[in-house]
Amino acid sequence: MLGNIRAIVLAAGKGERLKGIVDTIPKPMVRIDGKPILHHDIEWLKRYGIMDIYINLHHLPEVITGYFGDGKELGVTITYSYEEHLLGTAGAVRKIASDFWRGSTHDNAQPFLVIYGDNRLDYDLRDMFAFHERHKGIGTIALHRLANVSQSGIAVLDRDGRIIRFIEKPTPDEQVSNLVNTGLYMLEQDIVEYIPPDQPVDFGRQVFPLVLESGRALYGIEPWGTLTAVDTPQLFRAASPDL
Repeated sequence: MLGNIRAIVLAAGKGERLKGIVDTIPKPMVRIDGKPILHHDIEWLKRYGIMDIYINLHHLPEVITGYFGDGKELGVTITYSYEEHLLGTAGAVRKIASDFWRGSTHDNAQPFLVIYGDNRLDYDLRDMFAFHERHKGIGTIALHRLANVSQSGIAVLDRDGRIIRFIEKPTPDEQVSNLVNTGLYMLEQDIVEYIPPDQPVDFGRQVFPLVLESGRALYGIEPWGTLTAVDTPQLFRAASPDL
């Protein structure tokens, strides 16, 4: 069990590619198999003993807070982080994670999870944690294989799983890998040093390339499990035929 690990679930985005479909709810509240994606993801985290969950909010925040409250009904503790202006995937994490280790040292600080809340994830987190601990990088990114990578972030790995290139939404000439970012990261506290404060910053476009440029080790893993994405109207309708 991974009970000492905290999770940050990113749920602030507007879901621009689903405009007209999810105008009245945040994208992570899309229902799959009778429950919002965010509900599934919280239950998944709880199965691994991860009870301390942080959720960032911006678009229609009251829909999420009204549904989950403080998390007690699901047996977890939820802390919300509201963004008046969107801070991007990494900016949101810095706002939350900068408070994680007050009074801690690098030796006793635990890694933390970052999860994009508009994907339903069901990966083996114990496998991912063991991989991360074994390789001792600044972060581990969960990857999966996809035929069309034009709308995703891709990673190129060496034979040890270390990422040697990360390209966000590659052009046709840049599509040198079919390993795609799933929006699930296990990160060390040092990652915050690569995220400028109080401004919009994105992991794929800015932070991961900066980490690689600095020479710090960032790894990728294809964990056992499944991902259900609703990034496009076609994927949304396939995942949510009841809506």
